[in-house]
Amino acid sequence: MNKIEKPVAIITGGASGIGLAIACTFAEHNIHPVIIGRDAAKLKAAQEQLKEKATIKQFDLTDLKKIPNLVEDINKEFGKIDILVNNAGINQKKEFAEVTDDEFQNILFTNVNAVFALSREVVKIMEKQGSGSIINISSMAALYGIPKVIAYTASKSAIEGMTKAMAVELSPKGIRVNVVAPGFIATDMSSKALNNDPERKGKVMGRTPIGYLGEPADVAEAVLFLASSSSKYITGTSIRVDGGNAIGF
Repeated sequence: MNKIEKPVAIITGGASGIGLAIACTFAEHNIHPVIIGRDAAKLKAAQEQLKEKATIKQFDLTDLKKIPNLVEDINKEFGKIDILVNNAGINQKKEFAEVTDDEFQNILFTNVNAVFALSREVVKIMEKQGSGSIINISSMAALYGIPKVIAYTASKSAIEGMTKAMAVELSPKGIRVNVVAPGFIATDMSSKALNNDPERKGKVMGRTPIGYLGEPADVAEAVLFLASSSSKYITGTSIRVDGGNAIGF
């Protein structure tokens, strides 16, 4: 067992984009990130960037039957799991009537089922510890209608509801559960999507009072706050990191 004094945080989808920003921010604040991802190349790059400040685990979270062993191995390695950030997720942009049953189920399976299964196993550890913080990453898609992302919207709406239910049940056991809902953040994926759709980009910028896209680090700072004792009396809450997009007109 490699017991360490600093808090240990599992971050899914932590090898790129917002997930990597969260991992880097945690490492800077003396939290040891355990990054879980599928892409070997991205994981290698993340390891090279963070070096001994992080631990990398290549794992496909859709393999639900293996999740208990994954969590058990992490707990054995570090002796605890203090924080879980459910960041991994997939999206699909497609006309509503063209989305197949399999496509819809695939997104819900990754974005909802895997989050539930991983959280359940981590909670078993946190219950024994009597403490823990779980931060689920949602989306503005859960707050208002965005066309052509029906499955993603359904999945993130589920995450918002699950968070409230988890918070009510788990907070008496010392486990806080909250949501961070990013707005339009300048990642490679979002930048490509917006640059290829000028009308959508104009709509996004026109209703964002701050006037520019957020950075992954902006989301990471909100996650850090919810992971830390600074938010010890906050649970079941959704924090929007959106530059005011949700209130823009």
